[in-house]
Amino acid sequence: MRLRSPSVRRLGYPAVGRGLRGCGCGGETWMCDPVRLLGGDHDDDGSGRCSMIRVDANDGFSVLTIDRDERANALNAEHATGIANGVRASIERGDRSLVITGEGRAFSAGADFGEVSGGEFRAALFDMLCSITSAPMPVVAAVNGHAIGAGLQLAIACDLRVVAPTATFAVPTARLGLAVDPWTIERLVALVGGGPARRLLMTCARIAADDLAMVGLVDQRGTLDDAVTLAADLAGMAPLTLRYIKTTVDALANGSHDSTEAQSAFEACWKSNDFVEGLAARAEKRSAIFRGE
Repeated sequence: MRLRSPSVRRLGYPAVGRGLRGCGCGGETWMCDPVRLLGGDHDDDGSGRCSMIRVDANDGFSVLTIDRDERANALNAEHATGIANGVRASIERGDRSLVITGEGRAFSAGADFGEVSGGEFRAALFDMLCSITSAPMPVVAAVNGHAIGAGLQLAIACDLRVVAPTATFAVPTARLGLAVDPWTIERLVALVGGGPARRLLMTCARIAADDLAMVGLVDQRGTLDDAVTLAADLAGMAPLTLRYIKTTVDALANGSHDSTEAQSAFEACWKSNDFVEGLAARAEKRSAIFRGE
């Protein structure tokens, strides 16, 4: 069974390279590469700096923050590539879970309209989405505010969503003459059903978190702290089991009924050292220490 993640090749977009790695306080910071990605453009806030994606490493998980509050965390090619690189850094570090959130008042207000029409942005967007859906560990979206357009796409690419009471969701493409890709619509229908998906896509209305909690888009109401607590809990669970669940649920939601890979991953869980450790921990009344093997 093959996970049908959003693919830049399947949708006809070229691959986008990685940004530059730099240093930052409190963890690793993935800096944008404005020369290679945007021909030298920077944010227009007068500072002359390039916005960054902040990745703060914790014990077994990381928190990735879109740090562009002055633009409501709007995404351009730089930031989408920075998020993808941050996700890959988390995987390479061996994290068992990951939280993605926005700094300040919004999760992400969507695409930066200064470059939304370019193929480079769309390629970077799909690379970002694919990095999340193909990640071997659970990814939690801490939706702290508005999730609009590409911000909603980022949220639904994640496995779970912890949503603040003041958050809203919208896909205003029909007011702009734009369109989201078929993967986004497929994912949205799988999460909330056809009726709510049509409401989001056709009306362009901003829908409150409480309304979408009724149809499954909101997994938990809460703050970033609640999302971090969830990620820490997930990081202590059996990674082979979580990977099996993630890939199988996603594949079935995407219409794949080839059970070969799922069955193999299922059998691997039962034959794993983690299963032995889980039984021993239960018998000894202690917390299990899973190693993903």
